[in-house]
Amino acid sequence: MTLTVDLYWSFRSPYSYLVTPRLAALERDWDAAVHVKVVTPIAVRQPDFFANADPLWTSYLMRDCRRSAEYLGMPLRWPRPDPVVMDFATRTYPTEQPHIHRLCRLGQLAAERGQGLALLSAVSTLLWNGQTDNWHEDDHLARAVAAIGCDLAEMDAAILADEARIDAALRQNEGQQRESGHYGVPLMVFNDEPFFGQDRFDQLLWRMQQNGLQPRR
Repeated sequence: MTLTVDLYWSFRSPYSYLVTPRLAALERDWDAAVHVKVVTPIAVRQPDFFANADPLWTSYLMRDCRRSAEYLGMPLRWPRPDPVVMDFATRTYPTEQPHIHRLCRLGQLAAERGQGLALLSAVSTLLWNGQTDNWHEDDHLARAVAAIGCDLAEMDAAILADEARIDAALRQNEGQQRESGHYGVPLMVFNDEPFFGQDRFDQLLWRMQQNGLQPRR
């Protein structure tokens, strides 16, 4: 029997990027299915979230995500530009966000088409692996999604024609995320048990194996 995992995931999260290859391997090597549920970053949902955080929160985050990437053997550099525009003077986030909503909608549409994990992998690699400046310009994004057999222009058109429904689906994901037991990403939920953070992947796999997870044949 195929075991399923719900994945709550954000394009602005370095930890979401770092866990994605292991989730892809989970689907490839084991009788498992990952149900992608893209969520809007908390900086957009709660624009004053980081303004109220202790400054050590951010400095530790930057150190830890670099260390985690090094440990996993993955390249990592904060995206240029940041998917979420920030006012550094106030440590808040303006309402106008030119990048993140497009990314979230692309992720949601891909998930609905059964290509969610593949798109998350392709686009997060483009954003986070440090090889591309101005990822939002020229054909960088189009080439990233083309590599998994998707057409960016067709997806953009499909989103434009159905934007309200897709945005409602993203909001539903965010509600389900909290109902699952946490507000952060990446959040993996198996049998109603939440596993928060890329460093909980091994425990997720262990729990699934306890419940009969079998290798693919």
